[in-house]
Amino acid sequence: MTRLHLFDLDGTLIHGSAAAIEISRQLGVDREIAELERAFARGALVPGEFAVRACALWSALTEAQVAVAFEQAPWLAGIREVWADIRARGERSAVISLSPGFFVERLLDWGADAARGSRWPSVPFREPVDPAGILNPTAKVRIADELCANFGLTRADCVAYGDSRSDAELFAVVPMSVAVNADHHVSGIASYAYTGRDLREAYELVDKRG
Repeated sequence: MTRLHLFDLDGTLIHGSAAAIEISRQLGVDREIAELERAFARGALVPGEFAVRACALWSALTEAQVAVAFEQAPWLAGIREVWADIRARGERSAVISLSPGFFVERLLDWGADAARGSRWPSVPFREPVDPAGILNPTAKVRIADELCANFGLTRADCVAYGDSRSDAELFAVVPMSVAVNADHHVSGIASYAYTGRDLREAYELVDKRG
């Protein structure tokens, strides 16, 4: 049985943190981004508004700082091993995240078959972020459908891994899901729940043999 494993990034692959937090730490704007994160979590900011404000905070961002933010993020253990096992089984893995594509796409080097994030200008920024290019939870479902079409699969072949409200719509349309260190938005609707620091353990909850 061929499957497409769909992974969220913030709070899922990155334990207790997010790409925006890790990037902001490099620029010394931790407190400012934390305020935006809280506003986003309570629904006071939509993804496009969050991105516009974050872009203003990151006006001095460099590629070197992005690289350090990526390397120092608190990743779950075993990500490469899980994706290698998925590929060895003839299955597919993809990351779909609302975070900037320039951060998310670095996971292709770790073995993901696809990595989709929000469309941001190149670093260093020479133009403002376009809110129209920023993903929202509904876009995760659209991208999942696009990936299924690319790989010759359907939603029925998907397994989703996520942690929060931005994953709820995707969890609702796939037959199997894993809530990873999740909040109440998805913990009650997931097929399985995992709390810990090792993606291999979350992955083992899925019946990989179909």
